[in-house]
Amino acid sequence: MILKNKAVGSWRLAIGLLLIAVFSFATCKYGFRDASEIPQEVKTFRVNYFENRAEYKNPQLSPQLTEKLKQKIISTTRLRQTNDDDAHYDISGYVSAYQVTSTGITGSNTSLNRLTTNFHVIFKNTLDEKKNFEGDVTYSVDFNANLSLSQVETQKNEEIVKNLTDAIFNKIFSNW
Repeated sequence: MILKNKAVGSWRLAIGLLLIAVFSFATCKYGFRDASEIPQEVKTFRVNYFENRAEYKNPQLSPQLTEKLKQKIISTTRLRQTNDDDAHYDISGYVSAYQVTSTGITGSNTSLNRLTTNFHVIFKNTLDEKKNFEGDVTYSVDFNANLSLSQVETQKNEEIVKNLTDAIFNKIFSNW
């Protein structure tokens, strides 16, 4: 019986070591592409300053969105930035809404608010006008109703800018 248990234990050890060896050398490759293929003839882009046309204006939002989108395109694509009128991709747009609404009510008091930011993007492809488009992206963030808007802007501004930038980039460069 002891001999049989040692044999079973040896087999289990051998199988365990074999499985560890197999899975140590096994690899799985997958990935997600952020941007679709950009045609080779497209070499330059221009991001025009994003206006803020919202009724309430966060003065930091437009300049931060403009710069963050430029940096994302530079770091994610092979395109060169230019300020010339003949850029192959010409990107403009504006903040169309920046508003707070109540989303949660406890008793007779508001417990949760939502800050929603809408952005209207205008994309022009100077090499292929059929690819021109206009569209909207939105990002919302919920926050405790006890916080002031300036507190929320201080805490959530980076998140708002990052998520709007990603949404604008995806609207322009992705084949979803």
